[in-house]
Amino acid sequence: MNQQQAETIAAELIRFIETGVAADGLFSSRVFCDFTSPRWREQCEGIDSLVALRRRGHPGPSRVPRFRCDPTPTGFVLEIEEEWEGESKGEGETEAWYCRELFRADVAVGKIATLSVYCTGDWDRERRAEHAREVRLLRP
Repeated sequence: MNQQQAETIAAELIRFIETGVAADGLFSSRVFCDFTSPRWREQCEGIDSLVALRRRGHPGPSRVPRFRCDPTPTGFVLEIEEEWEGESKGEGETEAWYCRELFRADVAVGKIATLSVYCTGDWDRERRAEHAREVRLLRP
């Protein structure tokens, strides 16, 4: 897959991540997803199951302010940072959340057929503040 093809499909995947709505033709009807978080691993097959998995993890809209997309012979790798507003730890309030995710997508006939997702886990305000105190990043 070339850079332009990868970026076109990756842009649609980012829209799915931000909205929770899969554009027609983004995924194959039997898309397989293997999702790994720091403490769990789940798999699903089919568009409806993939959308449901996404909504369970991040039910509301989000933003992807930074990303990188690299083509592979069979698809692409997409690295993102994601931000969203969500419930705080059982306090009934909302707060800003953050995570980093890596997606490896295999594409067949212009649609994502297989998706592996690796997530850092969801960082709340407290975790981001702790990280800012303890770590100096060399690049954003």
